[in-house]
Amino acid sequence: MGQNLQTGGRLRPVDLARGHGLSTQAVRNYEEAGILPAAARTPHGYRTYTSLHAGALRAFLALVPGQGHQTATSIMRAVNQGRVDEAFHLIDESHVQLLDDRRTLQAVETALRDLEPESGADPAAVSAPGGTFIGPLAEALGIRPATLRKWERAGLVRPRRDPQTGYRVYDEADVRDARLAHQLRRGGYLLEHIAPLIAQVRAAGGLEPLEAALSDWHDRLSARGRAMLTGAAELEAYLRECG
Repeated sequence: MGQNLQTGGRLRPVDLARGHGLSTQAVRNYEEAGILPAAARTPHGYRTYTSLHAGALRAFLALVPGQGHQTATSIMRAVNQGRVDEAFHLIDESHVQLLDDRRTLQAVETALRDLEPESGADPAAVSAPGGTFIGPLAEALGIRPATLRKWERAGLVRPRRDPQTGYRVYDEADVRDARLAHQLRRGGYLLEHIAPLIAQVRAAGGLEPLEAALSDWHDRLSARGRAMLTGAAELEAYLRECG
């Protein structure tokens, strides 16, 4: 694909902008970012666009919900510069990330099933009578002790202190909370979002409060997957028009 990709009749920046609720400046910015092919110019220097530019804009706006603005920009820039394989690679990476997110959600659900009150603490994490210390717990979770201390400052875990040594001691509830925090962090939840969930689990004495969060997580992943399909369809239409 070269620089002269325009086909069909002329469109003004405002024509592209109005159809998508954008400003004309946004359309110009998209062109400068490489999201749209370079526009032709009138003898007076005004930009003129074509149906090809309209297709590029539709493809980009359809890609954003599933790919994110930055990745969608990189995809369109690669396509417009003739690096189509690079665009496909970016799309593949997004699908891999979505699959990883789905697997993480499954891991969280599995962890929650394992964390029912009757299941008790994680045997691998318990290395001292009456509780476990920070080192064994961190090792069992595959994280650093500094991460557990950070979670403590954020209110995710509340270990008691051994009166003799001053060491942190994590009881069964603390182990449960640490495991929940670990799984939810893997799922992309921020600490400030995890803290209220764990507080609700403590207050309720169980894991039921997380059901709504998991349902929302499912919905968001499904919406992202569907948005990827929509974006892929518009990108395919644009590629066909580009020839």
